[in-house]
Amino acid sequence: MKRSPALNSAVNNNLLILHFTVFIWGFTGILGALISISAVQLVWYRVLIAMVSLFLYFRFNKTAFAVSRRSFLQLAMIGAVVGGHWILFFASIKLANVPVALVCLSSITLFTAVLEPLINKKQISKLEIVAGFLIIIGIVVIFKFETRYTKGILAGLSSALCASLFSIANSIQVKKFQAPVIAFYELVGAFFWITIFLVFTSGFDKSMALSRADLGYLLLLGTVCTSLAYVAGVSVMRELSAFRVALITNLEPVYGIVMSFLFFGDSNKMTTGFWAGAFIVLSTIFLFPVAQRHLAARRTR
Repeated sequence: MKRSPALNSAVNNNLLILHFTVFIWGFTGILGALISISAVQLVWYRVLIAMVSLFLYFRFNKTAFAVSRRSFLQLAMIGAVVGGHWILFFASIKLANVPVALVCLSSITLFTAVLEPLINKKQISKLEIVAGFLIIIGIVVIFKFETRYTKGILAGLSSALCASLFSIANSIQVKKFQAPVIAFYELVGAFFWITIFLVFTSGFDKSMALSRADLGYLLLLGTVCTSLAYVAGVSVMRELSAFRVALITNLEPVYGIVMSFLFFGDSNKMTTGFWAGAFIVLSTIFLFPVAQRHLAARRTR
């Protein structure tokens, strides 16, 4: 069954928005490497800035953003997963480097291929499982040749798992609320849980002090790369599946690694084994839509 031109246009517009959003997300790795404070403290500031900017956006536009207590608690719990994703991602950068963290984040495709059908009670796609399996092979190759970055790789994979979980959850929530509302309350939840963690771990100390450069990087990270990009990333889920969003999100390593070459020259620090594993992961990402269209065409014959 063919889609209407209007529906195709909406899907194409959302794909364009998503690609631009993923490019912005790719830049967060650069900012994370430039900011000198710890991963948890970095995310606390990031969430605070993004939360305040969204609140001001609601006030300026006189947008109603009230939700029920039950919805607030649901979004706040999803926010805990979002906060965990960001903390683990920046921890991966600091424990390894930008390319390692971004390639490991690509395993979100595998996690989503398995978890989305289970959570949404859909049939598991064999093609998605094959794509996920190839990504596992790529990650295993990276593990084998980059043992010095084991902790960073584990943090990156855990970050991808969290990203998969909240992407699936948001694909459900976006049917109930506007994207800015979802983003705001999830940021509130993330801020609450990270604050609790910092209180119990005595994280609010002198190490929270920011240099002028850190403050500038955090303002850019919290506004453009978080509140703006997060709202855009959630909004496209009205037209795109969680798996398709996850698949395109995997282009983040491409954008981020290219930018890391320009900023840090990280390519000089990586082994041939890393690039072999990265090639398997990234080629799977690019070839998956081709295989998907080919199979769909065969079914319609």
